[in-house]
Amino acid sequence: MIALGIESTAHTFGVGIVDEEGNILANVYDTYRSETGGMRPFDVAEHHSKVAVEVIREALREAGVTLDEISVIGFSRGPGIGQPLQIGAVVARSLAITAKKPLVGVNHPLAHVEIGRKVAKSYDPVALYVSGGNTQVITHSGDRYVVLGETLDIGIGNAQEKLGREVGLPFPAGPHLDRIRGSWVPLPYVVKGMDLSFSGLVTEAVRRIKKGEGVEDVLWSFMEVAFSMLIEVAERALAMTDKKELLLVGGVAASPRLKEKAEIMCRERGATLKTVPPKLARDNGAMIAWTSILAYKVFGADRPERTHVLPDWRIDDIRWPLLEV
Repeated sequence: MIALGIESTAHTFGVGIVDEEGNILANVYDTYRSETGGMRPFDVAEHHSKVAVEVIREALREAGVTLDEISVIGFSRGPGIGQPLQIGAVVARSLAITAKKPLVGVNHPLAHVEIGRKVAKSYDPVALYVSGGNTQVITHSGDRYVVLGETLDIGIGNAQEKLGREVGLPFPAGPHLDRIRGSWVPLPYVVKGMDLSFSGLVTEAVRRIKKGEGVEDVLWSFMEVAFSMLIEVAERALAMTDKKELLLVGGVAASPRLKEKAEIMCRERGATLKTVPPKLARDNGAMIAWTSILAYKVFGADRPERTHVLPDWRIDDIRWPLLEV
């Protein structure tokens, strides 16, 4: 079985091709970029519609397969930005109907966790899912994944982008923020049980910069505080569940500093840190393809007329068995 997966939840239009053993045959993407670093949904959707055909063709070329050899077509059904999601869904439905292939709508956070479990060989971890629009601590319990804690406002990636735009950093801001070094500036540390809040941290960082405090000091302190908040709730989740593996997934999981902090915490707890390569940490089609294979084997195909997009679809809305990796 070979799956073609389409990712279009936000700025990236990605197409991945994966076989049922988890071998990634292709993982091609094209990312929308603007001069300001922001994203207007209509502009992102227009970008996706323009690049879709070529990205699909390049993925098929890279994988060395034809559309006839594809067994199932998966697409990111949500959560995400409505207009870009619609483009991916329309493209996936069109391919499935034209080529007479089964169609599977995939939950985007679930795909991050499942590709992470597969490539990191992590069976039953606590997952720290950190991306632009999402920040959640996730684990499996019973017949589904459960969210133990999450952001109460914006995701860590969006927090980085908001601050980055204030100081003129290119998009994505995260890699640039990672390279900054400075001295400590007190900033709000907001952890509420297992939940976090980043908006006040961004607001105070911007206020201090406008007040004339050292930009590099504020940016470095912002990253230290935000990442420490994440590691605190991850450690609390490990203690709560008594699990021994922490899996970092999502675009921000590529941050060397976040991985360093997570490694220190795991070592002190006697736990193991599991990570994914940067190309699989970011939004990508390979994770959609892999998860569509799993979903198809367990639940079968979706009817195309019932695959409307779900911009607010949560990972804990889905009944999902813990599958072998």
